Amino acid sequence: MQSLAEIVAAHPQRESIIADIDPLVLEYDWSFWARPNQLAPEGDWRTWLALAGRGFGKTEAGAQWVRQRVDSGAKSIALVAETQKDLEEVMVARLLKISPPDNMPKVRYKPVRITWPNGAQALGYNGTEPDQLRGPEFDTAWVDELAKYRYARETWDMLQFTMRSGVDPRVFVTTTPRPIPVLREIMKDATTAITRGSTMDNAKNLAPAFMKAVVEKYAGTRLGRQELNAEMLDDVPGALWTRDMIDAQRIKQAPPMQRIIIAVDPSGTSGAGSDSVGDDIGIVAAGLGADGRGYVLDDHSCNLSPDGWGRRVREVYSLHQADRIIAERNFGGAMVEAVIKAQDKTLPVKVVTASRGKVARAEPISALYEQGRVSHVGGFAHLEDQMCAMTPSGFVGEGSPDRADALVWALTELMLDNKGSAFDVL
Repeated sequence: MQSLAEIVAAHPQRESIIADIDPLVLEYDWSFWARPNQLAPEGDWRTWLALAGRGFGKTEAGAQWVRQRVDSGAKSIALVAETQKDLEEVMVARLLKISPPDNMPKVRYKPVRITWPNGAQALGYNGTEPDQLRGPEFDTAWVDELAKYRYARETWDMLQFTMRSGVDPRVFVTTTPRPIPVLREIMKDATTAITRGSTMDNAKNLAPAFMKAVVEKYAGTRLGRQELNAEMLDDVPGALWTRDMIDAQRIKQAPPMQRIIIAVDPSGTSGAGSDSVGDDIGIVAAGLGADGRGYVLDDHSCNLSPDGWGRRVREVYSLHQADRIIAERNFGGAMVEAVIKAQDKTLPVKVVTASRGKVARAEPISALYEQGRVSHVGGFAHLEDQMCAMTPSGFVGEGSPDRADALVWALTELMLDNKGSAFDVL
């Protein structure tokens, strides 16, 4: 059966046909509006992987595919996002927006359950709690931004065991690529159909301000190649860290800790909402295990006002029941400690100043990774991107390696003695 788009495209009097079509029907016919690389490929695939840049329309494609599956008889759908917030504000919101009034689903939040008039149901999950996927079964799944998940491998593996309902269970993964092992494995799987696309594919639907501020700025850079062109970039030659080095020691759950440090690398600008929004404030939690190994526990880096990031540091300190906060003296000296102490005067803050450059500070920590003495508890996409862009000649990424700097401060405090440290205590 031909779609509306195919009928209109083949007709010699396309404009008159469009004029005669009910506007409501036309508005909700995805095949008419979609670009070819936003439509599901033909064939007997099990996983459809859309590797595309920011603004390509991945979310729209994912929501429309779910809607088409429901219309074609799918009964049990899994919606998997990076976080609960993304699940509700991106995936669920888009599904509601693209649904025609006569087929509008009902939504229940916390936990997310979407029910369509024909009885089909979708349940929501996130990449920080993969064990939620134990038990249920589905015939359809939409996984959004898999490459950013903290527990990408575990979430993907758990999802595979759930795809056992119906006669033709299928998964659609929409993501900007990062060279993580599970994504590479999905790409190599013979049952995967891959679609690629860039930000420029959807340029006519993107705000001119976005195109100028983001596309022009990052075009041709390494970050732009990944985030705009959706290239799967390999490690930087000679980088202090490689993804294989990090992946080799990655674990899901940390052992008991002897000591926990929250490290802060301030950006020197006034934060989000100001006229001088700059780099993020690096905020990384790390611990020294009872086994003597280092563990990266969390990355809470942010781009907030001084009051905002000071509050974030206090919350992270409490969350991890940390022993001390390490804050780099940077762009304002005593201001860093004052911002943190303004939240709670009792917080134990140790202010340090760098006596060597970023690379010199990072090299001893890189050596600990090479020796297999540091593990990441889950994945930290942005932090690991920065780490893998640190080279002996400097940082080759965009902006400042704020997250990587914070990690170095934390692990230096935990694992190197004073003789091996790269900072002086004030």
